[in-house]
Amino acid sequence: MRGHILLSHGSDSGPDATKVSVLAALAESLGWSTHRPDYRADDVLGHAGSVAPRVARLRDAVDAQPAPPVLVGSSMGAFVSGLVSLERPVAGLFLLATPAAIPGFASSFDLRAGVPSLLIHGWRDEVCPLEAIHAFAGERRVPLLVLDDDHRLGASVDAVAAQFRLFLEGLA
Repeated sequence: MRGHILLSHGSDSGPDATKVSVLAALAESLGWSTHRPDYRADDVLGHAGSVAPRVARLRDAVDAQPAPPVLVGSSMGAFVSGLVSLERPVAGLFLLATPAAIPGFASSFDLRAGVPSLLIHGWRDEVCPLEAIHAFAGERRVPLLVLDDDHRLGASVDAVAAQFRLFLEGLA
């Protein structure tokens, strides 16, 4: 076993969503164990209201691991993964369509410096505009891959999976 990966889905989604399912299957084929927390009960609280319970749920999942896990997240899942990395040791962060802020939530997106990280975003993201996460990545020198896609990155699942494979190989 290479390690453990926690994959966090976005709002209006679930643990069986396409991207997290594809990435979980890929990770498992490479010898990693995976878990996909279910945040749907938290998401009924609205975007700003769901952040704290999502963070608590993910923090508990991290604490249950014998070693720091890799955190993977899409949209709101990426946002909370970054916040949890500030509180708990993690082995890596692979974050998709990350919002730089959640309207109504006090804190902006952030992540632990020095943790191997990759941000992937769509040029045409209509939910989380590229400019804000581009500025974040530039200020912190975090790698950012921008694909010709929208917020869901649905047309780029194969490209995202290829990058995930490279990311995991770099951690192994």
